[in-house]
Amino acid sequence: MFVHMLVTNDAFQWSFMFDNMFEPPVLEGVRTSLILTVEAMVLGVLLGIVLAVMRLSPNPVISWVAWVYTWFFRAVPRLVLAILFGNLLILYQRLEIGIPFDQQLFGLLGLDDVHGRIWGVDARTVLSGFVAGLLALALSEAAYMAEIVRAGILAVDSGQTEAAHALGMSRGLTMRKVVLPQAMRVIVPPTGNETIAMLKDTAVVAFVPVTSELFFQLQAIGARTFRIFPMYVAACLWYVALTSLLLVAQYFLEKRFSRGVAARARTRARIVGASK
Repeated sequence: MFVHMLVTNDAFQWSFMFDNMFEPPVLEGVRTSLILTVEAMVLGVLLGIVLAVMRLSPNPVISWVAWVYTWFFRAVPRLVLAILFGNLLILYQRLEIGIPFDQQLFGLLGLDDVHGRIWGVDARTVLSGFVAGLLALALSEAAYMAEIVRAGILAVDSGQTEAAHALGMSRGLTMRKVVLPQAMRVIVPPTGNETIAMLKDTAVVAFVPVTSELFFQLQAIGARTFRIFPMYVAACLWYVALTSLLLVAQYFLEKRFSRGVAARARTRARIVGASK
């Protein structure tokens, strides 16, 4: 009955859908969504690693700062963050580097014609819709990646760290060369899931708005032609196709990073089999 409904219900308008879902603006939207996904995940992973190390720091101030960051960005929905970052121009019209409170400071010295601004730029030039959406996604993702990386680090046996320190390795070198490579087995699977979720969450930047985004373009075609529903179905098909590609990539990454574990499991199975 479901397949019959898909084929016979005129509301889907399959011919119209396929004629429009591969238009150049839509393909540009696919490109924009993929770029947003990659850049947001790269920034989120890098910042998440830093935050995870900060959370595990023995310094209570550093650990507390990282906790507050993860608490805030995990609490606020990404749609709200995207809209908030899209309206940051309300707070700042210009971004400047120089001496703070320069007019008051030089005024006290009688230098009314001197200013301490070294460099400045219109905030609209820097904080475009794309940049605002990217920052919202990346900063939110960093909070989730921090917890994933922290769980991966804690999954590594503490004896590894102790052995590295006994060899004279510094804490930073131990983290880079010993702990993180072993933690990747735990980090990669949830990171793949986060990447897939990020691809779907790029749709929220349509509310910034980022006009070149996939969902925005499909929605615009539907609004222009008064055929909204077929374009919503087209959006579903595009996200299913792109997500399926990421699932394949995730499978091979997990297979690569679990090679050592699989080998150890086979060795244990052979030993147990031989003992029986």
